[in-house]
Formats: sequence, structure tokens, C-alpha cells
Amino acid sequence: MGVLQKTIVSRVYPTYPKDAKKKRIQGPVHMLLLISTTGDVESIKLIDGDQQLGEAAMDAIKQWKFKPYVLNGTPVEVETTFTFNFTLSGG
Repeated sequence: MGVLQKTIVSRVYPTYPKDAKKKRIQGPVHMLLLISTTGDVESIKLIDGDQQLGEAAMDAIKQWKFKPYVLNGTPVEVETTFTFNFTLSGG
């Protein structure tokens, strides 16, 4: 996500799903985001990762807000990938 990481205006972190935590499911969730000309997350697609973790990540990320990406003075839609890593601590 690189350059877009610096354009995040507000973010909501995912809540670890209770069932996934109980089953000790962890790992990366890869998503494809479409960010609108206004900086809103217009669509999200789970590319890879556990379904429960993916749903939690998508629920959070759809609430994110970005500064609009501007190309030649005009806001444009931008498609990017984002990876969220779910990790459990302790034993």
C-alpha cells in the first residue's frame, strides 16, 4: 500500500473474531481496495486469507477514509492491495 498509507485520514482497526481467537486462527488477510475520488473505500475484495479474519478486516477497512488521490490536478479512483496481519500473543 506504500504511498496510500500516508494518505489515510482515519482508520478503524478490526476486532479479532471470538471464534477465530478460540480456534487460534491467525495470519495475513490480503484484500483489493477501490478508493473513490472522495477518498472513501468504494469496494473491497478478499484475495487471500481466512474467511472469518477477512470479514473482520473488511468490516473495519470499509470505514477508513483516505485523502483523495490526485492525478494532474484531478481526484481519481485508485485500486490498491492491502494486507492485514492477525496475530495472537501468548500461549
